[in-house]
Formats: sequence, structure tokens, C-alpha cells
Amino acid sequence: QVQLVESGGGLVQAGGSLSLSCAASGFALDDYTIGWFRQAPGKEREGLSCISMDDGHTYYVDSPKGRFTISRDNAKNTVYLKIHSLQPEDTAVYYCVAERSFKVPFLGNRWLGPQFWTSWGQGTQVTVSS
Repeated sequence: QVQLVESGGGLVQAGGSLSLSCAASGFALDDYTIGWFRQAPGKEREGLSCISMDDGHTYYVDSPKGRFTISRDNAKNTVYLKIHSLQPEDTAVYYCVAERSFKVPFLGNRWLGPQFWTSWGQGTQVTVSS
């Protein structure tokens, strides 16, 4: 059973950075792609980034560009998302997601659709103060 546990959220000041962690268990990591979504109050879930656990290939949302860095540590079964230059509009619940890599539609940025991801963590709250 796929389990994803996010951590690292909290209250941060605008302009700072934050690193979120996603601890994965219950599945063969190399067969999966793990990603990050977020959902702000009153808004739809938004895809941010994902990484293939097999070859480390990364994908990012086009905008805001350069604000997110995703990385993985296969030995620790953990994926990280670093968020740079945090702004109040980054306030949201951040979710870790996982899907078998062959099912992820990478072409045309379709992976940004939440409907393509089967497994979701419980989320971690990030609040950015101005």
C-alpha cells in the first residue's frame, strides 16, 4: 500500500525559503514518479513539480518559474521540494503525490492535472506572512 507522509510545513516570512519532505513507503520506488501539488483556500489543486524516481528526471510548472526545486534521496525513500522566495500567495496545503511512471502523462504538461495521480499524502500546511 502506497503511503506518503509530508513534513516541513509551517509559518514563514515572505522572502524566505522552505524545504518540504515526502517520505514514501509501501511500493517499489523506482517504478514511480513522485510529485508535489498545492491547494490554496478557495482554489483548485495546482501541480508544481515531479521527479522520476528511476532516473531523476524532473518536471516543473511553467509559472512561477525557478521558484521550486525538487530532489530525491532514494536511499531514504524521500522526495524534497524546496520553495524559494516565498510570497503570501504561496500559502496553501502542499501535497505529495505518487503514480507509476508509465501512467504519468509527461507530454504537454498533462502531468499537472491532479486526476492523473492515484496516491496522495495528507498534506502539510505552509503559511507565508507578509
